Amino acid sequence: MNTYTYSKARQNFASLLKKAKKEGQVLIKRNDGTVFELKPVNANRSPLDVKGIKLEIGKKEILDIIREVRDR
Repeated sequence: MNTYTYSKARQNFASLLKKAKKEGQVLIKRNDGTVFELKPVNANRSPLDVKGIKLEIGKKEILDIIREVRDR
């Protein structure tokens, strides 16, 4: 991950945005030592939108498990 000075970041802002999109984040450091993180935001996805997993289990087995849990 690269760290850029405030002056360099300001001069090359468009390229920093591209780099942040490609690499995930870019750090910008001011003269007083404060560091800022520039990273892209993916606004198109819901936090509940998670990748599924493949299971070798059928509909009957799923229903049996649900019934078993409900009977407890």
